[in-house]
Amino acid sequence: MRGAAVFAVLGALAVSACGFTPMYAEPGVGSPLRRIAVSAQDDRLGYRLREQLEDALGWDRSAAPLYRLTTQVEQERRSLGRRIDDTATRYELTVKATWTLTPVAGGAPVTGAETVTTTYASADQPYAAIAAQQDGEERAASELARRIRLDLMQALSNR
Repeated sequence: MRGAAVFAVLGALAVSACGFTPMYAEPGVGSPLRRIAVSAQDDRLGYRLREQLEDALGWDRSAAPLYRLTTQVEQERRSLGRRIDDTATRYELTVKATWTLTPVAGGAPVTGAETVTTTYASADQPYAAIAAQQDGEERAASELARRIRLDLMQALSNR
């Protein structure tokens, strides 16, 4: 048992001495992500996307932003499947977000777009139907934030 502990400690020291850097700890990309101020349209989905992006980027509110990220979100809802009374049993929610990253100090902006599709079940009760739709929007905003974060990491690493 003692030999395993010594081996683990020596292994950790060897990895730290070889210049190993965790994937998300790259010094050239990690710090600029925390200094991106996000703005979105003034509606429920825009608010959710802004909140998800601020969490995904780890926005540091105490530091002056280096970049401004502006997003525009469009959604389309389509019914899937029909009951005998011609009401939908499921819905497909497609959300498209276009974004622009602009350096505060000046420079060329970077743009991009991402599209996410989620589905949710319809319900007979009005409150349950609203809750299901909002859950679908939340899942779409979360996935969009993840994809936009990856796009931003790639854009910032190319600079």
